[in-house]
Amino acid sequence: MQPSEATLPALKTAAEAALDYAAAIDDRRVAPDAQALAGLQDLQFPLGDAPIDAAEVIRSLHAHGSPATVASSGGRFFGLVVGATLPAALGARVLASAWDQVVFNDATSPVGCALERCAGEWIKELIGLPTEAHVSFVTGATMANFVCLAAAREKLLSRAAHNVSEHGLWGAPKLRVISSAEAHVTVVKALTMLGWGTAEIERVPTDEQGRMIADRLPALDDRTIVCAQAGNVNSGSFDPFEAICSRAASAGAWVHVDGAFGLWAAAAPARRGLTRGVTGADSWALDGHKWLNTPYDCGMAIVRDPKPLHTAMATQAPYLQTSVSPAPKDMGPEFSRSARGVEVWAALRSLGRRGLADLIDGCCIRAAELAIGLQANGFTVLNDVVLNLVVARIGTPEEHARIVQHAQGSGECWFGTTVWRGQSAIRLAVSSWKTSEEDIRRTVAAIGEASRAVQNGP
Repeated sequence: MQPSEATLPALKTAAEAALDYAAAIDDRRVAPDAQALAGLQDLQFPLGDAPIDAAEVIRSLHAHGSPATVASSGGRFFGLVVGATLPAALGARVLASAWDQVVFNDATSPVGCALERCAGEWIKELIGLPTEAHVSFVTGATMANFVCLAAAREKLLSRAAHNVSEHGLWGAPKLRVISSAEAHVTVVKALTMLGWGTAEIERVPTDEQGRMIADRLPALDDRTIVCAQAGNVNSGSFDPFEAICSRAASAGAWVHVDGAFGLWAAAAPARRGLTRGVTGADSWALDGHKWLNTPYDCGMAIVRDPKPLHTAMATQAPYLQTSVSPAPKDMGPEFSRSARGVEVWAALRSLGRRGLADLIDGCCIRAAELAIGLQANGFTVLNDVVLNLVVARIGTPEEHARIVQHAQGSGECWFGTTVWRGQSAIRLAVSSWKTSEEDIRRTVAAIGEASRAVQNGP
């Protein structure tokens, strides 16, 4: 059998397994039960000596692995901010895996680079970002924040006549970082990887919805980075970008916006007003595997001025050919990576402008329905449900944890706890194109039952 022929049985078996999994996703438990978890033992054993048939490996994975998955690709997963993969994006993932492209540059993957450039242009147009900005495809929001902040560091230190790539940070002029008190942990992680300590971050107080209070910004200068937020991870609120960006522009400061999921609101006319002023920033972090509903992992680092980004990320090697445009390897941290922009291209191509807006609006409508249902079950909703997040409380931290455990144990839905403005709460994010009114009804019923069981006691 030729090597190419040997691939076909594995692909056919995988396709059959994937179709079987997808067909049953809406009827299965969201969290696996004890029996499914115990089945994982059948995938963990000492590695044998002899080769195993590829199709048999796939059948084993499906038999013992698929039951132990969390059904995040269904309509009742409300943890994190995770959407089910769109059909076109899933199909594109399969095809892109078969292509197995190495997206160094145009020479190693003409199709990967072309589709990423196209998808990047579409994203800038949909969100209303500057045409001159560059979109780099990375793993997720953590690396998107990292890339954008590395470009900011390069720009500000270069302005201060310090070459950080050559001389490092020892002896570099000090740069200030100012962020919201509600900044996401991925922003903090990116900053620490770039050399800032957590104690150095100047935190700006927030209002009752987690929005940065612009009047509390300290004095800014041309050695300052301001980290703002589009979509608070608890409330879904947006920082006042117009006021922040106006002050920063006057001082020569750099504004970075962590918009991992919230920035997609700009693509929906009914929600676009939430992002007013965001185009005045210098960089933006965005995720595809959140509200665009692409497979994991796909984030986007968007920088208005590509030059400091290229300076911070570029690599040179004699065996790499020159690209017709900035090579992906020179505009992001990864030298070797997949053609993850293919799935973004496929998702956007399949949705179009109206489909994307409907996806965003639909999730927001379902979130509002969820909030009403929780209130009817005695919960207090703590946030203004302006987007796709609902934060609610009914009892003590211990009771919230038990409610989550009870609801997950039922298999009906999946969500988690949080701490919002000093109060324990449950938190649900509606991010999936699959979530229906019936999914919300079943989720509210499951949470109501869990709450009554916990509060009434055995």
